[in-house]
This record gives sequence, structure tokens and C-alpha cells, in this order.
Amino acid sequence: MAGSRLDATPLGDTPLKPDLKQALEGWLDWLSFEKRYSPHTLNNYARDSAKFFHFWAEHSGEVPDLKTLENLRAVDFRSWLARLNQDGKARTTMARRFSTLRTLYKYLEREGLLSNAAIHAVRTPKLPKSVPKALTIEDALDMVERVDEMTDEPWVGKRDQALLMLLYGCGLRIGEALAMDISDIPKGDTMAVTGKGNKQRVVPILPRVRECLQMYIQISPYPMTPNSPLFLGVRGKRLQAGTAQAMVRKWRKLMGLPDSVTPHALRHSFATHLLGGGGDLRTIQELLGHESLSTTQRYTDVDATRLQAVYSHTHPRAKRRK
Repeated sequence: MAGSRLDATPLGDTPLKPDLKQALEGWLDWLSFEKRYSPHTLNNYARDSAKFFHFWAEHSGEVPDLKTLENLRAVDFRSWLARLNQDGKARTTMARRFSTLRTLYKYLEREGLLSNAAIHAVRTPKLPKSVPKALTIEDALDMVERVDEMTDEPWVGKRDQALLMLLYGCGLRIGEALAMDISDIPKGDTMAVTGKGNKQRVVPILPRVRECLQMYIQISPYPMTPNSPLFLGVRGKRLQAGTAQAMVRKWRKLMGLPDSVTPHALRHSFATHLLGGGGDLRTIQELLGHESLSTTQRYTDVDATRLQAVYSHTHPRAKRRK
């Protein structure tokens, strides 16, 4: 199947029968055009499914086709999960790969290409409960207000400050902020953000955030047209996430902050500080663009952890037990 979408993904080097290759081509097209997944996400789906097909070819000694997938039993899927566990894969990795396989099966069943009840009977590996790591209010404010002091290039400093202001002041994901163009800058008190799955949400924008954006645009050495990327690298191209992450790493080292301080930690801090200030979960869910409330509920654990720490260090009865 020369020149197909598969060739540019990890599936291109995977042993597959022609009927399965054609089905996978349709699956990736569906993820791209119907679900509007990014090329990065598509590559992750292709890689995870390729890992399974390589396992099965080695495990069974046969090249898989659609009939193979239809005839797999629950014990076969559990054997694959057992192999991942034996190879020392994290439970998050195991859960993600199994979720990818389930997504593929659901597509194939919806298209009428096969039917397999076994995969739906296997439980997804249980994930360890993770609590987002937020900065303190003082560290977050210090970071967004002073990060422009870190570079000798004034426009780069103002760019970094404007970017971090969007992450902490509006709760944006790093990818959402870096995907913005000049035309996306809000003129009023709110702005529309395009998030995962091409879903839009509306978030308030603080005057200080808008001010930082305008200061950066005014001193940028590159022409800013409505279709220009909002955040530019030093060569005038759209700023890459790796550059932003390196900037935060440099800042946290300079300030003696822990490794948990990342661009995404500012989004966590946005939610945690809203909750600590009395914000309700439903509103925070909408501001973050979470599809499920359960995702947002993790922040109640963050606040409970903070309250427990305050209690343990300050309450006379708690101190007396030490």
C-alpha cells in the first residue's frame, strides 16, 4: 500500500495483511478528519497499535488480519498486558495502549468490519491516583511577573511573560497558547480557546494578561499580521513547546523551584488557586475545558492536601502529637 498514510507512521513497518492495512488507513483518516486529532496524537495512536501488532506477530507467529482481531480472546489481551507489565511499563502506559486498542476496535465494529466482545470484557489497568502539583500563589505570581528579567533580549522576555500569563491567568494548555494567532487575541473581557478535539470554550481574560500580550506585540521585531503566529521563536517561526519548556526549566533552576514546575503546572495552579479561593468545580471544569467532571475533581485532593499540611504545621493539637 505504497504512499499510504500508514507509511509515515510506526504502522508502516508493521507486519499486517492487506485487509487490516486498509482498515487501519481508514481508522487514521477518521481520527484525523472526524475527530480532528493532531499529527502528534495520530502518531501516538499508530505507535501504540503497532506495538500490539508486533507483540501478536511474535506471540502467535502469524501476520495479523481482520479475522485475527475478531478471533482474539480475553486471555490474549491479558497476555499482552502481562508482557507490558513484565517489560516494566508504567501502568499509565499500559492503560493508554489498551485504550488505543479499544478505540481501534470500536471503529472497526462501527464500520461493520468485525465484532469482538472479548476486548470489552477486559478491565483497563487501574491507574495510580495522581494529584496535580501546583505552585504556591507566591511562586506563581513571582514567576509570571519576573520571568521577563531572565533574558537579555527584551522582546523575548516579554514574549515569555505573556505566554506564562496565559497559562496561569487563563488556565490554557501550552499547546492551546502556542497555537494562537494574532487574530485570536481578545478585544473584550473574554476569549475563545480551541482545545482538545477542536472543542471551543470561553475564558475570561484579566487586564494584566491583556496588557502583557500588548507589550510583547509592541516590541516584537517581527511584523505581526492577523494571520501571524502569536508566539514567535527567535527566528520568526511559531514558538515550539520544547523552547517554552526549556525556558521554564531555566527559571525554576534559577529560583530553586522543584522539577514539578513545568508550563502545565501553571495550568494546575490556575485551577487549584481558583478552588482555594471558593470557585466551584463546574465553573472550573468549563474554564479548563475538561470533558469529565472527574478530571476536575482531582483538584479537590490538591486543596485537601494543602489544608492538611497547614493543619499539621499550625494547629496546637496537631503539633503536640509530633
